[in-house]
Amino acid sequence: MPLDVRLFPCLSDNYGFLARDEATGQVAAIDTPDGAAVLKAAEELGWTISVILNTHWHPDHTQGNAAVQAATGAVIIGPEEAKRAAPVDQVVVPGDQVRLGETDFHVLASGGHTLGHVAFHAPEAKVVFTGDTLFTMGCGRMFEGTPEQFWQSLSILAALPPETVAYGAHEYTASNARFALSVDHDPAVKARAEAIFALRERGEPTVPTTIGEELATNPMLRAQTLHPGLGPAEAFAAVRKAKDDFKG
Repeated sequence: MPLDVRLFPCLSDNYGFLARDEATGQVAAIDTPDGAAVLKAAEELGWTISVILNTHWHPDHTQGNAAVQAATGAVIIGPEEAKRAAPVDQVVVPGDQVRLGETDFHVLASGGHTLGHVAFHAPEAKVVFTGDTLFTMGCGRMFEGTPEQFWQSLSILAALPPETVAYGAHEYTASNARFALSVDHDPAVKARAEAIFALRERGEPTVPTTIGEELATNPMLRAQTLHPGLGPAEAFAAVRKAKDDFKG
């Protein structure tokens, strides 16, 4: 079913997302970095938020829950861990489905950044909200999980159809692109980085991306190509550590 997605900047480098099921007009806010910004974006669009979908517990994804719910009565849906930071009405686990009007979101396991992180995939709309698991040309820091868990999460996302549009929650892409150029000399990576730098110079977002674009140019997904002598999780761990240490 058609899904109209709008993004808007929040805080210093977050994006907020509103997704509207076109058949019914029901609207979900995916994460709430800043309650006032989320409500302002919805008001400007003339949309009424009925659902909040939280990907994980970190405050820059949940701290607007209470304000948005107070203003709209929205039902808050997220993983159990989100309760560490904000109110949640309905807990979901991987394998569950969440319905927004006529759009079904499948809850995917995407732990690694945090242990209970989830992603929300709308297969008919060919859209996935990846929170802090998958970014354009990068991935989130591994704060709580293991390389094996994080690699499994990235593998789940990488297995989605290549045309799937992926919305990561931060504008980290210029830094990600500089790192990619330092470790991966594939011509596709160079071309992608140049396009990203041009977007940022114009002040334009680099989100969303597609799964196909990430498979071709994201060093986190290309880890075993970069480290062919290592197993998949080991190769990912090596690339993730190199990014953690990167100063460019």
